Amino acid sequence: SHIMSEYGRMTDTERDQIDQDAQVFMRTCADAIHQLRTEAHKGVLSAQVKEHRTAVLDFIEDYLKRVCKLYSEQRAIRVKRVIDKKRL
Repeated sequence: SHIMSEYGRMTDTERDQIDQDAQVFMRTCADAIHQLRTEAHKGVLSAQVKEHRTAVLDFIEDYLKRVCKLYSEQRAIRVKRVIDKKRL
């Protein structure tokens, strides 16, 4: 219990670093998806392959958007808590 209370809490600096890393990671993923989309159809003659690749990339992009939305909601909760603490 004592160990968990001592190490279980993160500092604001650690949270800020995680936020920064998460934003960089999400941006990197979005860029990678965009690059894959650009490269996906080069040299492909089959309409079925093109359609499949487009569907896979759409799915991955949608998943990333849902992750980003969840991250934004969690970050908003954190910001709200910080503001509430300052008010008190």
